Formats: sequence, structure tokens, C-alpha cells
Amino acid sequence: MALLQISEPGQSPDPHSHTPSRKLAAGIDLGTTHSLVAHVADGKPVLTAGEDGAPLLPSAVQYCADGTLTVGHQAQQNAISDPANTITSVKRLMGKSMADVDHSVHVTYQLITAESGMPLIRTCSGDVTPVEVSAEILKTLKRRSEAAQGGELQGVVITVPAYFDDAQRQATKDAARLAGLNVLRLLNEPTAAAVAYGLEKGSEGIHAIYDLGGGTFDISILRFSRGIFEVIATAGDTALGGDDFDRLIVDWISTQAGLAIATPSAALTAQLLSKARAAKEALSNQDAVTITIDLSNEKSDSTSWQGTLQRQTFDALIAPLIQRTLRACRRTLRDAAITTADVLEVVMVGGSTRVPRVRQMVGEFFAKQPMVDINPDQVVAIGAAIQADTLVGNKPDAEILLLDVTPLSLGLETMGGLVERLIPRNSTIPASRAQEFTTFKDGQTAMAIHVVQGERDLVDDCRSLARFELHNIPPMVAGAAKIRVTFQVDADGLLHVSAQEQTTGAYSAIDVKPSYGLAEAEIETMLRDSITYAEEDMESRRLKERQVDAQRLIEAIEAALDSDGDALLAPNERVVIESAIAALKQAISGDSHHAIKIATDTLEHDSADFAARRMDASIKKAMAGHTIDEFSNDSAAR
Repeated sequence: MALLQISEPGQSPDPHSHTPSRKLAAGIDLGTTHSLVAHVADGKPVLTAGEDGAPLLPSAVQYCADGTLTVGHQAQQNAISDPANTITSVKRLMGKSMADVDHSVHVTYQLITAESGMPLIRTCSGDVTPVEVSAEILKTLKRRSEAAQGGELQGVVITVPAYFDDAQRQATKDAARLAGLNVLRLLNEPTAAAVAYGLEKGSEGIHAIYDLGGGTFDISILRFSRGIFEVIATAGDTALGGDDFDRLIVDWISTQAGLAIATPSAALTAQLLSKARAAKEALSNQDAVTITIDLSNEKSDSTSWQGTLQRQTFDALIAPLIQRTLRACRRTLRDAAITTADVLEVVMVGGSTRVPRVRQMVGEFFAKQPMVDINPDQVVAIGAAIQADTLVGNKPDAEILLLDVTPLSLGLETMGGLVERLIPRNSTIPASRAQEFTTFKDGQTAMAIHVVQGERDLVDDCRSLARFELHNIPPMVAGAAKIRVTFQVDADGLLHVSAQEQTTGAYSAIDVKPSYGLAEAEIETMLRDSITYAEEDMESRRLKERQVDAQRLIEAIEAALDSDGDALLAPNERVVIESAIAALKQAISGDSHHAIKIATDTLEHDSADFAARRMDASIKKAMAGHTIDEFSNDSAAR
């Protein structure tokens, strides 16, 4: 079992304690649909909002042909107009090979296979990995938190689904490293929610944390007793969430609308997903929703389709998916050796738990009303922030010990393609287990060690994590050599494996680096390039911004010239403005943002009188046939 000990709820800090300099830390919930960042200020967790005032950051990244990109709300809004280059739900690709990816999933962007077997996303500005896309989201959250706290972050806690395997966890750490973040800990999302919830409620007894997000599901059983949290068991599904609800609605719309399109365009797919998501959210508060689909750009018999989706129909569509989550709940209760009657409260976490049918079926399964009085979108980030504040050293006297459990068993391949488990699932981490193995051939001097993860007995049914070899085994008869293999899982759930021959001391080890993360050299190159070209990238950004602003100014003034130039300007005045426009166009074609700034200022100066005359003409036209008193009376009436 895993232990999490915290100070008693309501316990006040020692007024005589003093922290000379507070270290800046943050908790990050890197989600499938939305991401958040939070920090502790004046002893309380605070969610960090963006420029729009909203704490939720859509987990969307749009890549542009000129090499620039947008992250968050703007990217989400552009998903329909530029679906092939706007990446969403990338969390479902993290740490997976192309063979792992569910090809029935609706995506608006093109996936290709890299030489390593990992998926690459093709965009107009080049191919990117899921790790790189996630890194851009993390960079945005990092900037947001540092701006709010007024300094550089010294460490972060990033949450991951409890059922993330080793490869998915490593991919998350790779993304954080690429974003320039120091990861203090990867924390399981249900455990993070329990930290936040437990600190607020202080309720003793056994609790179930039901976490259904945009792309993943977790269920964790925890025991709260006098400030101690024991993680008893966990289970879940890393390919089940609100995205799947959306896709069921997409399939329903396609059937109802008779969309016999073998390969729908990226624009139609993006539109369908957007409409489905909006319908799902609307049905949380109303009994029916009208959906309209624009088919004008498709090879269809009609230009549009409109239909009504009833909540009853939606509930029937998603019921099988909810049943999948309940099967995981049943398995976890069995692992914890308890029944639903032993569960005091069921805490709902994740945006998808807002769906009424989810709450109803979960309540029926556990025979109690689920707890929904905390914001399901925010609680994970809050728990991560509390843990980050402690781990960075801001609470040296805090009584906190956070230990989790392994979601899946870890073992190695033995003769016949069988799996020998060394660390069973739901083992407390950090964990260390050792076991002795031997040779199977006379004179064998080397041993291949294949590390796997999973619950099946055959290697082919489990996830391959790593392979390495132990050499210099003294030649002996089969079965005489003694090779001690040790598995060590750290607090992030990442694995280190070593093997040692006992008579000679021959030794070999590996830090399990899954095949589907970024290679060490790739990460180093990317980090080095981000530093080397930082100034150059800044200059390029300024140039692009100045070019865009200058082009808008040119278009506005040229339109004004076409409309009023002949009436309001003398020939020599028009020549001056047109010369300034020509100079600015020439500057735009160059590579100096300073030259563009100078040419822009000149054009604005030379066209100022023209702009004033146009304004005067507009006012004069508006007042034709009226008196000033009439406008004054209108104003007074209002």
C-alpha cells in the first residue's frame, strides 16, 4: 500500500517559522482537452489564468507555414479553418507506437510512421512528434506561471493518468525537459485530486477517486485516516474519455445525415468534432440540442444538415463506455479486497464527469451519490501545486510523504516467451525487487534480458520496454550460474534494471528509456538549439509581426485611396503617399524589422492629413440636413 501523510486539516503554520527566500514552483495538469497550472501563494493554491482571464488552456497547437505557432484558445478556434495543422488530443499519442494508435480515431491531421516506429504528425511547417507538441503546451503554461509569480520556476509537479505506462510517463518527462522545466515529480492524477480534496475535507475512511477526463480514465481507491492517505489500488484505461463520447456523436450525425463519404475532408471532420463537443456540453444542462452541419464544401447531395439529438439518445450511445469504466472500478475494488459498501465517498474528477449519465451510473454502481461539490477540472492542478510547493522546499517542516502504486506489473522474459513478474501491479513506489535467474545452455557466457510491462503471461501480450545484455558470465554447466536481476521503480514510476553475475561480479544495467520517446541526443539537440537560436528566433518573430502589421496598413490606405483619393488629395499629395507605400512594400520584402518600422512610421505620417480629411468628410456627410441641436437632443434622450 502507498502512504501519503499530511498535517492535520486546519493545522496552522508555526508563526515563528521563517523561510528566507521562497522558491517558485507550480503544479501542472497536462490534459487531453485542457491543461492548467497552479501555484501556492500565501499558503493557498491559486490557479493561474491566461491573458483572457481563464485558467483552462485548450490543449491545442496550430503550426503555421511561416514557422510560427499558436497555443490554446486561438489554436482551438482555428481548428476548423486549418484542421490539418491544428493538433488536439495529443496526450493520447504520448509514448505510443503507430501500432498502438487506434486508427479508428477521428483526427484532422496526418499521422505518419517514423523509423523508430513512433507516430509523427505532418504539418505545413514540418513533421513534429507528440512530445514536441506537448512541450509547446508546457512552455505556454510555464510562461503563464512565471509571469504570475514574477520569476523563474525552480521545479514543477506534472500529473499523469495513474494507468500511464512507463513509456507514456517517460514521454511526459521528455516533453517537460524540452519545455525547460525541472520535474520534481510525476504525480498520478487521482492521487493529486486526493491531496487537494483531503486537505479541504479531512474526511476519514475509504474513498474512490473516479477520474474521467478528455482522453483517459482512472479509478483509485484510497484510505484516509488521521491525515494519512493510503493508495490501496488503482486501475484505468488510457484510451477512454470525453473524446470518445464526441466520436460517438460524430458517428450518430454521420448516420443521421446519410454522409456516405468514405474519407471525409479534414475540414468536415473538424466541424463534426466541434459540433459534437458543443452538443455533449449542452446536453449536460438541457434535454435536447439542435445540430447543424455545413456540407457546402463536401461532395454531398445537400448543402447542410440539421437534426436534434435527445439526451436520452446520447445516454444510450455512451452507456457502453461508462460500463467500461465500471468494469475497471469492479476490478480495483477486488484488488483492494473491499466492496462498494466499504467506500465512504466517491469523488468525481475530470471534465467528463459533468455528464449527467456518468454521475447517475457511477452513483448506482457505488450505491451512493457521488461528490461533485469541487470543480472537477481544477482539483488535479491544485493537488499538484500543493505537492510541488512541498517538494521544492517551501515547507521544510511539513509532515508529508507521498507514495503511490505501480499501475501495471513489471517483469522480464524467460524461456518459452513467458513473463516472470518481479514487481506486481499496485506495489508501493518507490519499489525495489530482486530475483535470481540462471543460464539454460552449457558454457553460456552472455544473457539477453528483455524487460516487459503488463498483466499477461505471454511476452507477446505485454508491452516491451527495453532489452540489454549481461556479458562475461563464466562458462559453466546450464543452471550453475547465478544472475541476480534487480528492478527499481522511482517515485515517478520510471524503471531502472540491473543484472549481476554473483561469482565474478559481472554487471550490466539500463535506465528504461522506451522506444517511443525522444532519443537522448534528439532532446539535447533541441535544448541546445533553443538556446543557441533564441536571439535569432526573437528577431524572426519581430520581423513577422512587423510585416503583418505593415501589410494591413498598406491595404487600408490603398482602399482609402481608391475610394476618396481623387476627391480629397491633390496629385502631388497622392504621389507622396504612394511613394511611402512603395517604400514600405520594399521594406516588407527585406529582412530588417527596423527598416519596416521606419517605413511604417513614414507612411503613417504622410497619410495623416488624408485620414483627417476622410474623417471630416464622413462627419459632414452624416450631419447633412441636420443641426447640432438635433444630435444634442438625441444624446440627452438616451
